[in-house]
Amino acid sequence: MESGLTLTNDMRLVLGLVGFSMAMFLFDRIRADLVALVVLVVLGVTGLVAPEEIFSGFSGNAVISIMATMVLGAGLDRTGALNRLAGWLLRRGHGKEKRLLAMTSLVAGLNSAFMQNPSVMSLYLPVAARLSARSGLSMSRLLLPLAAAIVMGAALTMVGNSPLILLNDLLVSANNNLPSGAATLEQLPMFAPAPVGVTLLAAALLYFHFYGNRKLAELESEGGEENVTPARTESYFARTYGIEGDVFELVVSPESPLVGMAVAEAESLHNAPLLLALKSGNDTRLAPPADMRIWVGSVLGVMGPRQQVADFAQNQFLRMSSRLRNLGDLFNPARAGISEAVLPPTSRFIGKSARELRLRKQLGISLLAINRDKQVIREDVRSVPLRAGDMLVFHSIWQDLAQAAESRDFAVVTDYPKGEQRPHKFKIAMAIFAFTILIALTAKLPVSLTLMTGVAGMLLTGVLKMDEAYAAISWKTVFLTAGLIPLGWAMDSSGAAAWVAGNTLDRLPEGTPPWLLQIVVAVLTTAFSLVISHVGATIVMVPIAINLALAVGGDPTAFALVTALSASNNFMTASNPVISMITGPANYASRDLWRVGAPLSAIYTLIVVVVVNLMFWGGR
Repeated sequence: MESGLTLTNDMRLVLGLVGFSMAMFLFDRIRADLVALVVLVVLGVTGLVAPEEIFSGFSGNAVISIMATMVLGAGLDRTGALNRLAGWLLRRGHGKEKRLLAMTSLVAGLNSAFMQNPSVMSLYLPVAARLSARSGLSMSRLLLPLAAAIVMGAALTMVGNSPLILLNDLLVSANNNLPSGAATLEQLPMFAPAPVGVTLLAAALLYFHFYGNRKLAELESEGGEENVTPARTESYFARTYGIEGDVFELVVSPESPLVGMAVAEAESLHNAPLLLALKSGNDTRLAPPADMRIWVGSVLGVMGPRQQVADFAQNQFLRMSSRLRNLGDLFNPARAGISEAVLPPTSRFIGKSARELRLRKQLGISLLAINRDKQVIREDVRSVPLRAGDMLVFHSIWQDLAQAAESRDFAVVTDYPKGEQRPHKFKIAMAIFAFTILIALTAKLPVSLTLMTGVAGMLLTGVLKMDEAYAAISWKTVFLTAGLIPLGWAMDSSGAAAWVAGNTLDRLPEGTPPWLLQIVVAVLTTAFSLVISHVGATIVMVPIAINLALAVGGDPTAFALVTALSASNNFMTASNPVISMITGPANYASRDLWRVGAPLSAIYTLIVVVVVNLMFWGGR
């Protein structure tokens, strides 16, 4: 490769698309999956990627593998495997904080080797809530170690996270542009990065055992926060959100000004309590729609301090009763209650308000409050546009909540009774999962085909229904990944990656050793991942890393592996989907994440470079 490679128009266009993507991801003006779609279309229209290949990313091994891991995770969740796991961890923890924390983190890290990181975090949030509620260990002390273990454990296999899944496809595509005489790059087997993953996971456990856990405790005391847990208790919601009081029934008299009003109008009245249920004639609703009308004889189910409810009843000519004669079944704690949920970055709710989403009418859920950056929003809460990482407080029937949570638009943190569980399928699901891993270890089949074999098994045996499998897939992630894959091809085929690599070498001292270049690549990839997501950082940086390796006589596969692993090295910001999911439940401030996460990120880089070089010792 020549360092003085001429910058062509094609290179300029590709680098311009990279810059456009970074700007859009950074300023969040356009949804990430829409940005990927725009990039895809531009690459096709300009001919940078052949029209017959432009949509190949959607059928590529990477995207199929991502979809399969999501479905397999949903199958395990349906059988109640994680509820059993929470009970087992509590028994084995024997009430010892450090032991419970280490065991939970270890098991979560091992789980993340075979499932997408956000999916693992979604499944472990209620597990963490249950452990927190029963052990007294605060969520802020539990969730960051858990998230770190999940991110690091993903390096155990080639399917643990999106960057590693993408890597094999990028290695294959790089073969089309290798210089004459260069060895063909081979795909990495399922457990190729296992030595790195084992070391990273062990480092995470040791880091929090000796330093991180103590640091989190210090930050917790500095913030003056009580060691509260998100159990379904009145005291927790009263202390955290100001949601307190008992549930009362209010019967609407003929003289009441509420007659003929819509629910939304009644809620907006001065000093109105929380309106959680409405019985009108034969129609009884928990989380009644905003446009549902109140008539003479209607029964309102409200929550609030007794005096506030009594004053409201007197002013609006309502008969108040603390005995739930009409709505008792609806407010049975085994059937309904208050819960917390966090919005992941892939949620369709982002940018919309509860009013626009029509949560009550469409999903049967009432939004009571929003916890955003340690600020609790309760005034006109249904008009507030939602953001990634928001902690939402819901009131709903548990079955409605479980159905709504299947969309993956929010991850429920509170442990609650879920419907549609299939515990009788537990042994079948585990056998299918074990068989899938066995095939991956012994057969020379593509990883995507291996994982889809497991998916087919779960569907055929009834562990999952077909519609549930569709619902388990995050289509935003699919479009984001498939839309950006051709950008990586164009980086390579246009020569843009070679040009960037050549100019990078020109600015470094002559004779820079390959391992030092790997550190530069790792740090640059980590920095990119803070801005353009781990998927975007992988697609942009892997072709550059391969060209750098070829220029200095290093092993291209080693450089590419360092890059893909470094793309997930983000424990400090919400651009990492896993971190964004824990900031709300644990109430972390940005400075907390940086103070605990930055040293861990430095350790991560050091381990990746050292272990990868030991793995490829004696190579190129």
